[in-house]
Amino acid sequence: MNNNNNALKRSLTLPLITFYGLGNILGAGIYVLVGKVAGDAGYFAPLSFFVASIIAAISALTYAELSARYPVSAGEAVYLYEGFGLRWLSLVVGLLIVSAGMVSAAAIAHGFAGYFKVLMVSFFPAFQAVPSAAIIAVLIVVLGILAIWGISQSVRVASFLTLLEITGLGLVIWVGLDNMPLLDQSFQAIPESGYGFSFVGVFAGAFLAFYAYLGFEDMVNIAEEVKNPQYNMPRAIMLAVIISTLLYSGVSIVSVLLVEPGQLAQSAAPLADVYTSATGRAPVVISLIGMFAVINGALIQMIMASRLLYGMGSRGWLPRWIARIHPPTRTPVNSTLVVMSLIMLSAISLPLVTLAELCSFLILIVFALINLALIKIKHKQPQPEGVRVFPVWIPKLGFGITVTFLLLNLIRNLF
Repeated sequence: MNNNNNALKRSLTLPLITFYGLGNILGAGIYVLVGKVAGDAGYFAPLSFFVASIIAAISALTYAELSARYPVSAGEAVYLYEGFGLRWLSLVVGLLIVSAGMVSAAAIAHGFAGYFKVLMVSFFPAFQAVPSAAIIAVLIVVLGILAIWGISQSVRVASFLTLLEITGLGLVIWVGLDNMPLLDQSFQAIPESGYGFSFVGVFAGAFLAFYAYLGFEDMVNIAEEVKNPQYNMPRAIMLAVIISTLLYSGVSIVSVLLVEPGQLAQSAAPLADVYTSATGRAPVVISLIGMFAVINGALIQMIMASRLLYGMGSRGWLPRWIARIHPPTRTPVNSTLVVMSLIMLSAISLPLVTLAELCSFLILIVFALINLALIKIKHKQPQPEGVRVFPVWIPKLGFGITVTFLLLNLIRNLF
């Protein structure tokens, strides 16, 4: 990298980039998703999460190798260009990923407004009159200023919020383990519960649980700001997946054993119900942590989308002005402002649930293409210097799995 005002600052260490990835993976998803998985898999929801973790880990290995081969900001777009040599494909997929990130951040901002309003109204009833759009606008502006301020500052804030998320999940596991007699009784009651093992149920649950692992792919878009990226990026990606798997396993086991799966599936705040069931107390702490998790997800998506636009602009795939670096902070100010504006517009005006489902489908398409790109890259350059490579069956398996998931998703939506 050049040491000038047109270069991003390499300031992220292995712990910081790992926490960045964890914040993106954990987000607010697990706070609501565990109930939906339990609705499909019953008491075997932890098995669904384990199956999903294996599926996610395969593509994570692909991303780990590619991030070491090409430690650049426009991650997926560059990988596809190196694999297929088609600039239009890289541009389209890059913009799809940016769109997915912005829609995700917009949905998250919408969720924050709801949580924040409920919390404030409980103390100040007059707050009910405040428009949700105003809350969303203030949140996005504050997060945008933080993203422009500096990458190390942004990721440190995200790391702090990630610690809060982990604390919330750890608290659920702790209160569950503190009620071992209840867990033991529930475990013994599984055979007569009506929620026995079902392969279809576990697989359907794994399909849902898979989305709880999405986020590791966004880590590659800040590779130009990572110290020693060939070493740190692959390790951070795999550490983020492994740690999230351990947390998800503990939370899902405690959840289905403390709250009956059918009730868990109907809950809008399943972990709050788990906490109340275990302690008999109001879930104020878990609710507050959930709100911070929402903020963290929005900040990380904003950083990812702005860096991806910057990376494409710096290569001439988008207008060069979008890649302008702010000299004092060495952050991509124009791309961040564009992302801020589009997130705000989406959050206030678009049907976010439908768009979020579409973007999840598009991310699976990206995964399939990325695995295919690595297969082609391996044939061109089998062993690059200084990069740890994985066997070619890894991206082949990743391609097969993601295509299968796409087909199952299509069948599910059609029938």
